[in-house]
Amino acid sequence: MKPVTAILATFGLLASVSFAHAETTLRFAYASNATPTKEAMAKFGTLLEQKTNGEVKVAYFPDSQLGGERELVEMVQGGLLDMTKVSGGLLESFSPVYGIFSMPYLFDSQEHFYKVMDNEDIVRPIYESTKDRGMVAITYYDSGARSFYTSKKPIERVADLKGLKIRVLQSPTSIQMVQLLGAAPIAMSQDEVYTSLQQGVLDGAENNEFALTVARHAEVAKFYTYDVHTRIPDIMLISTATMAKLTPEQQKAVMEAARESTEFQKSAWNASVEAARKESAEKFGVKFIEPDVSEFQRAVQPMYDDLKSSEEKYAVYEKIRAAGGK
Repeated sequence: MKPVTAILATFGLLASVSFAHAETTLRFAYASNATPTKEAMAKFGTLLEQKTNGEVKVAYFPDSQLGGERELVEMVQGGLLDMTKVSGGLLESFSPVYGIFSMPYLFDSQEHFYKVMDNEDIVRPIYESTKDRGMVAITYYDSGARSFYTSKKPIERVADLKGLKIRVLQSPTSIQMVQLLGAAPIAMSQDEVYTSLQQGVLDGAENNEFALTVARHAEVAKFYTYDVHTRIPDIMLISTATMAKLTPEQQKAVMEAARESTEFQKSAWNASVEAARKESAEKFGVKFIEPDVSEFQRAVQPMYDDLKSSEEKYAVYEKIRAAGGK
């Protein structure tokens, strides 16, 4: 892992720094999240305050109080918000290279995912890719493996998806994946999904197990299929203007606190996922299905054939696959 000062220098933040006031409060907004991620974001604020001796604090605006994820990113861009945490899939709309994370079956396992996301040589160029748009990424959180869940019938084979209206992230790559699997992708904000499932506007969605409990989708969707098609990281963003207002020491503290909060979240993730699965089955009666994943992998292979036409994304893809030892 690269030293924090080296990362800051790459972002071009140290050179343009101006000294902050004695006390600075960073405005951090986010949408609804599972407990380990919410705790990790809170941990970030605690660590940052400790590391700066109270000079930099964090004020939180949780659970979509200030808007959905797209709106929050745009607020960071416009300087109306200092920080946010959003899905890496959404960021494809702001920087195409983020689309690599939405490629299906990119990672072999959680271990492979962590190896990649903890490798600064792989992720730092992606994190920097939005710098000219007024924001940079400073860390990631595990968002688990995304799978399909449905309200009317189980998905046991690719053919079962044919014609179903499936909610996807606002990501061109996610949309293409669902189309190749035979379903009709509908991009919408997470906070609209429950009602859309309830009213039949959607037949299903794709997300991790926490969507069943935190967002209570298990009340309206009783079938969860472990096709584990993607592992899309959550990404913590900060405004470049905000970073430029901090002293070099405070910038370093921000980076350190962010990375330490990631390690905190990783340590709690798996136990929380298992608890969500248990609650979904016992409290809501959700049925979990284990399909033949190879059939799903074959169906989305054209996406990898097309990926070769994007030199930048294909180069990242090769690094990611190499990190997994395959």
